[in-house]
Amino acid sequence: MDKRIAEAALQGDVIKLRQIVEEDPLILDKITVSCIDETPLHTAALLGHLSFVKDLLTRKPELAAESDSRGCSPLHLAAAKGHADVVKELLLVNGEVGFDRNLDGRTALHVAAIKGREGVLAELLRLAPGLTRVLTDRGESGLHLCVKWNRVEAVKLLAEEMRKDGDDDDRSLNWKDFDGNTALHIAVVKKHFEIIKYLLQLKEVEVNALNKNNLTAMDLLGQSPRHIRDLEIEHVLLKAGASPAKDLHLITDERVQENARQTTRRLASQQSRAVKPRKPTDWLGRKRSALMVVASLIATVAFQAGLTPPGGVWQDDYTVDENGEAVSNPHSAGHSVMAYQEPRAYGLFMIFNTIAFLASLSIILLIVSGLPLKQRRWMWLQMVIMWVAITAQVITYFLTLRNMSPGDVEGTLRQVTEISVLTWLTLIIVVFIGNTIRVNLWVLRKYGCIKAKERDSEATRDDQEDDFE
Repeated sequence: MDKRIAEAALQGDVIKLRQIVEEDPLILDKITVSCIDETPLHTAALLGHLSFVKDLLTRKPELAAESDSRGCSPLHLAAAKGHADVVKELLLVNGEVGFDRNLDGRTALHVAAIKGREGVLAELLRLAPGLTRVLTDRGESGLHLCVKWNRVEAVKLLAEEMRKDGDDDDRSLNWKDFDGNTALHIAVVKKHFEIIKYLLQLKEVEVNALNKNNLTAMDLLGQSPRHIRDLEIEHVLLKAGASPAKDLHLITDERVQENARQTTRRLASQQSRAVKPRKPTDWLGRKRSALMVVASLIATVAFQAGLTPPGGVWQDDYTVDENGEAVSNPHSAGHSVMAYQEPRAYGLFMIFNTIAFLASLSIILLIVSGLPLKQRRWMWLQMVIMWVAITAQVITYFLTLRNMSPGDVEGTLRQVTEISVLTWLTLIIVVFIGNTIRVNLWVLRKYGCIKAKERDSEATRDDQEDDFE
């Protein structure tokens, strides 16, 4: 665009415009045929220079239909800025431009509705009343946009215009967008209390209209985020006769049947859980983790005890005396002192330490092997192996303690050892007897030899079955 005419449009200088046109009568024709981002009319309409706009339209009315890079006509810009007099002039020259949509799919009325330009809306509705039927790409009317952006006065203006032709379905206050939402739906979701009150006063507004999800305005109020005005909104909705969709009996029979089937399945599932409470699904996982930790600890202790037996190891070789003659009690560096001094006790120590070491390693191998050992029966087998490992480790401890203690405390140590071993064996026997009884009861119930008492529910029996399966 010529720099001089651009400056004249910015200033709204009509005299300068006339001078430029006198110097180059074809300058406006060049603008219409050139590929420029915007015309002088766009600039003048945006800034509200009415006289400049009138002079331009008188000389070249075709400029009213030109669009900028965003698809906006001068009418879009004037409507967005609220220049009602410029909007009037543009529509008088070319009324069809009011139906042009920009790249966002909006007409000048949609832009004015978003901005809340009541004066512009009044001129648009007076000169081009058919604009109320034009929708955006999302199926939104001007009323939808006014409600969405909380333009109260604009809502009233558009609503009154729509009420003039209430018998025409295309100009109804209950238009639905692509989601099936009416203006009332949107107002409730957005919590625009003043708009809600106004819409509910209009007899043409359907209070219980359903959207595509078969939800009424009352349903949307319950599902939307909480707001300080929810109680007020609920009060005015109830006063206007609003109801949830489930109370309207408007949903199709197919949907009712589907809801009934879902309810039946949910109740059956709840009853099943109530009659047959299950153990936590991660019971096996917790047991396996605990066994892995304990087995690793026992293997570490047993390995360390094997390398450093009680009394330690000889630090030097002693096979001949200073004269080169063989000695009566030879030994070599690195050999266990206990093996030379107490060979019988050392043999028992190594046997039980080896049992503890191999038993714990067996548990670790079973857990990490990847074999299908996830049933509870295999878990009990691993726990029995763990009992063996722990028992062998206890015996190893007392053997070490007795070998490392001096002779003058042997009597006291013997008493402590006997009491500890007796207590440990008693605990093992109690656990063994308890699990034996449990297995026997499960077998007898499974084959019907005995009947479960009334307080022994089906859930308890099933849990016992799971424990041994």
